[in-house]
Amino acid sequence: MPFQGLRVIALESRRAREIGLLIENQGGQAFVAPSMREVPLEANSAVFEFAEGLFAGAFDCVILLTGVGARALHKVLATRYPPDRLIEALRTLAVIARGPKPMAVLREWNVAAAAVAPEPNTWRELLQVMEGRPERRIAVQEYGKPNEELLASLRARGARVTPVRVYQWDLPEVTAPLEEAARRIAAGQADVLLLTTSIQVHHLLRVAAAQGIENQLREHLHRMAIVSIGPTTSEALEEAGFHADLTPSHPKMGFLVREAADAALEILSGKRNLR
Repeated sequence: MPFQGLRVIALESRRAREIGLLIENQGGQAFVAPSMREVPLEANSAVFEFAEGLFAGAFDCVILLTGVGARALHKVLATRYPPDRLIEALRTLAVIARGPKPMAVLREWNVAAAAVAPEPNTWRELLQVMEGRPERRIAVQEYGKPNEELLASLRARGARVTPVRVYQWDLPEVTAPLEEAARRIAAGQADVLLLTTSIQVHHLLRVAAAQGIENQLREHLHRMAIVSIGPTTSEALEEAGFHADLTPSHPKMGFLVREAADAALEILSGKRNLR
C-alpha cells in the first residue's frame, strides 16, 4: 500500500535526492532535510600515532566500522605516507568489516576480510563474528562518535583496544531545510518521519531547541509514524524518549521507504485511535 499522499519527512543527507524520489514513487509528499555532514577532525595526531603503531606491528586486528571512515583514514594517512602504505599494512593482519560498505572499500583495495558482520550490521553482530578470535591488539576505526558499548565489550574480552577517530558529525552548513522540518513537525504538518542514521535524531532535536519549539516537536512526533533503518538508530530514538514504530526487514533505503509506505496508514490509525 503506498503512502497515499501522506506527508513524509526524511533527514537523509548523502542520498537526499534518491530518498525523495523513492518517497514520491510510493505516493508520499516528500520533504527531505539534510541533517548532517561529516567533518574531518582538525587534529589528526591520534591517527598518525595509530599509523606508526600499525606499521611497527603493534596491532593484530583492525575493525573498519564505515566505508566513509575507511576512505577518510586512507586520505589522511596519504598526506604523510605513500598511498599504498595503509593498504599493504592491512594485508598483514586480520581486518573485520562492519557490513557491506567497509567491505566494498576492502574489495577496492584488494584486502581480504577476516570476518564481516551480518545484517543489521550493528556492534552486536560485530562482536558475534569476533567470538573466539585470538586477536587481542585491536584498532577500531570509529565513526561520528565513539561506540562505547563496542569498546567496553572488546576490553571485557581481554583486548587492548585503540579507537581511531577520523571524522565527526556536525550540522549541515545550510540548516534551513532541517529547521523547516522541525517547524513542520512541531506544527503537526507531517505524518511520517524516516530516519537513516542515529545522529539525525539528535540534530533534529538540536535545531528544534534552538528555535524554541522542542516541546511542540516532541508532542507531535509521538503522533507520527516513526520509521528507523536499524537498531542503532532505534536506540538513539529510545535515548531521546521516542520509539520506532517500524524497522525494515533489511537496513537499506529502498526497504525502508517501501515498508514504511506499506505500514504508515495502519501505524497512524493505531496512534490516532489511542488519543
